[in-house]
Amino acid sequence: MNAEAKTATTHPSPAATLGRGNRYRWGIGGLLAAGAFVNYIDRVNISIAATPLSESLHLSPGELGLLLSAYLWTYTVLQLPIGYLIDRIGVPWVMRIAVALWTVSSFVTAISGGLGLLLVSRLLLGIGEAPAWPASWKAMGYWFPARERGRCISLLDASSRASNVLGLPVMAYVVSVFGWQSAFVLTGVVSLAYTIAFWVIYRNPAEARRAAKLSAAEHEYILEGGAQQETSPSESPWSNVSYLLRRRKTWGLAIGYASYVYVYYLLLSWLPSYLEKSQGMSVLSSGIYSVVPWLVAVIAELAIAGWLMDHLIRRGFDPTKTRRAFLVLSMVGALGVAGTVTTHDIVAVMVYLSIGAAGLAVNAPTGQSIITLIAPRGSVASLGGIVNGAANLLGLTAPIVTGLVVEATGSFAGAFVIAGIVTAIGILSYVVVLGRIEQIPEPSQSLARPNRASTVL
Repeated sequence: MNAEAKTATTHPSPAATLGRGNRYRWGIGGLLAAGAFVNYIDRVNISIAATPLSESLHLSPGELGLLLSAYLWTYTVLQLPIGYLIDRIGVPWVMRIAVALWTVSSFVTAISGGLGLLLVSRLLLGIGEAPAWPASWKAMGYWFPARERGRCISLLDASSRASNVLGLPVMAYVVSVFGWQSAFVLTGVVSLAYTIAFWVIYRNPAEARRAAKLSAAEHEYILEGGAQQETSPSESPWSNVSYLLRRRKTWGLAIGYASYVYVYYLLLSWLPSYLEKSQGMSVLSSGIYSVVPWLVAVIAELAIAGWLMDHLIRRGFDPTKTRRAFLVLSMVGALGVAGTVTTHDIVAVMVYLSIGAAGLAVNAPTGQSIITLIAPRGSVASLGGIVNGAANLLGLTAPIVTGLVVEATGSFAGAFVIAGIVTAIGILSYVVVLGRIEQIPEPSQSLARPNRASTVL
């Protein structure tokens, strides 16, 4: 039996080890999950507002694609420096400033009267949201033992998808009744509430322990379970980034995760417009129908990535083989989005989209949990920044490419075929490049004992 499985067997569940009063970490997990929900509400609002907004401003599909992708420009460019910044000064202050920027961005969008200010507001949103996932992954690494990593990251990622389930119909109703600007006023208010909550509640475990919010028993449980230590990297952070960029595991995970992000951003940005154009739906109807694949995705993520994967590992299944199987099979499921090109029947379209969205939903937390498992000590945010940066560099092209394909062909078929090809490349990266899912040696250890399997040759 492997070491991780032995550890899981020794501690079969949190409930078996701790009393009811030792669940503070899950409150922090809930706070981070709420942030993911708000984070994606701030992204998805423009996909619902896209049609009335573009009609109001007379935007072509290509111009709309640029607007839909604008926040990703700053978001992607900042991933490497943000990972460095989080590893140096910590999660709390970076995220406190970031969530405040989400709020400002939403209100600026609401008062925009032209394409120029809209682009500025979306660029500002990208700056504010850039730290969200690297900081959340780092916080999860601090707050949760390895045996609970799959569940807590699934909670985080499922919350981002729940924003589609709850947000799309609400935003569709608000836009239909009050106009497209109202969607951004609503998300601005929600973002402001979360900003206040994060500033008041979030602390790292050591600080929470000193404030007597975290019990000694729960803190010990977290640390003994393999949580990341609250220490800075032993090497210069930029040296760590350079070191990580030369690791084969980094690129195996980054390319695979990038394929997920591309397809996900295609659906996130264009799904309502696709249903409006291909099925002749109204804004409200497209918002309601868009809920279906995202609801299936949330259920699949919580049941499969959130429970089944951790359950199998606790029962003694090899962690590397289990996680790799989940990575690959989930991406095979994601190929379902390409099936939409074979039919115009709305039921069949919903089935294909639901299979694809479920595959994406299972893949995301699996890949994210691997970041926290393979990162060297003190480098979770740096590795997360690299992986997320590379992924979003490809992902930001999805709204643009889709818009250009639709403008050139009058159809979404070519865009979904491209998504299928990108997914296949991701599967190959997970199978061929990633290798064993184990911690990348620290630079000093790598020099002492070179690990050829994890180095880009």
